[in-house]
Amino acid sequence: MKKIFFILTAVSFFNTAILAQDAETRLKQKGIVLPEAQKPVANYVNVVRVGNLLYLAGKGPMKPDGSYITGKVGKDLTIEQGYEAARLTAINHLAVIKAELGSLNKVKRIVKVLGMVNCTEDFKDQPKVINGYSDLMVEIFGDKGKHARSAVGMYALPMNTAVEVEVIVEVE
Repeated sequence: MKKIFFILTAVSFFNTAILAQDAETRLKQKGIVLPEAQKPVANYVNVVRVGNLLYLAGKGPMKPDGSYITGKVGKDLTIEQGYEAARLTAINHLAVIKAELGSLNKVKRIVKVLGMVNCTEDFKDQPKVINGYSDLMVEIFGDKGKHARSAVGMYALPMNTAVEVEVIVEVE
């Protein structure tokens, strides 16, 4: 009887550990539906693969209807609205990664994030805004989502988007 309990406990633990590492499952559990990967808006590609690294082009917070969250954080948008813009940008990057790899489970590590915030010159909370991006990566990938990061303020961003983010991803 003890053997059966031990085996069932071990199987349950193993299944939980597998699910905890499954980015696709986490995405579904959070009710996040990835959009189609955005087309580049100029003369560049969404992603370049070099060996086991993906270099993703800067993306902004494009909503499902094709419009963007726009404006300056600290003037037109609050920190919380900027955070949501950065989170939406992360979702858009996940769509690019999935389109490139076929599955988010092929991600080994989110390596480096460069987050740019369209903000007023006296705004000092860029890290709080870009946490919207970073928090989602950790929610989806767990420890593999923890990354090095820069969060900087910009005078202007293309199309007046609230944020733009670039990311480097290690893959299988």
